Amino acid sequence: MPSRPTTLQLRMVAALLGLALVSVGFLVGVWVVFYGVLVLFEIARATRLALVVTVVTLLTIGYLEYRQLETIERLADAYPVNQETAPEVYQTATRVAAQLDVPVPTIAISERDAPEALAVGFRPENIHLVLSLGTIEALDGQDELEAVIAHELAHVRNRDAMIMTVVSLPVVLADGLRSRVTRIENPGAVGIVTVPLGFLSSGIWIVGRSITARLSRARERAADQAAAEVTGSPAVLALALQRLDDEIADTPTRDLREASSVSSLSVLPLESNEPEKVMLGPDGDTEPSYWWLVAWTHRIKRYLFGTHPPTDERIETLLELEREQ
Repeated sequence: MPSRPTTLQLRMVAALLGLALVSVGFLVGVWVVFYGVLVLFEIARATRLALVVTVVTLLTIGYLEYRQLETIERLADAYPVNQETAPEVYQTATRVAAQLDVPVPTIAISERDAPEALAVGFRPENIHLVLSLGTIEALDGQDELEAVIAHELAHVRNRDAMIMTVVSLPVVLADGLRSRVTRIENPGAVGIVTVPLGFLSSGIWIVGRSITARLSRARERAADQAAAEVTGSPAVLALALQRLDDEIADTPTRDLREASSVSSLSVLPLESNEPEKVMLGPDGDTEPSYWWLVAWTHRIKRYLFGTHPPTDERIETLLELEREQ
């Protein structure tokens, strides 16, 4: 008898359907804007011409956006190591890769204090596992290191990098279009195109990014479960996540900002739970009257766009799995 889909699987399916609708809505919306302008000026074959202009516009935006991307390894400021230079990490990664039936990744170490751990690459045979010294030093023992590596290589087995890149395409295109049309000063007559495109792309970006974040959170939970199965001890991964979360809380905001470029890919988001507060008054001891609004906005942004589930929820889920064993 076939097994019933789990809540996690249903969340993933719902997110993918939502992103498919967003993609269709974005394409149709851009086409409608160009079609409306062409009809307004009574240009012949407006339907076909609007389709061509839409495709060319989105392909151009996509090319410009991805051409600007740097490799994540460079953003993480990491350097490759091998069995001689980092034997413990190399042996652990090799063992976990064999258990998950994925190729042994190229291992790179970042000297940052922020606790980074991420797997980079589209194809399993060309993966770089990036760990920071902050992560290695924060974890207590080889078991916790193995659990974190298992989580990252579970992403490789599940092809999460490829999936998230594909499904985030409408968000990338919408953001690229939004950023470019909003840079136009005094658009004049061109505003008949740029203004509706600006509203459309902003709306698609907000909705699409929110849905993409929900899919990302579901895949983080799936990687947690896979790592717990491979290591045989969900509690060890829970303890590792707690140590890394404590380390993030103790990391200076400046260091977290330096690591923000890889935050969405790391095992935990590299950002503070609360926004950095600026105190006022002659002695710097007065809370700004508007602070409630800043804190509320920060919580809303984390709820809508957070790429990871709350760490305490992940830990509790892992501990429940431990109790069920």
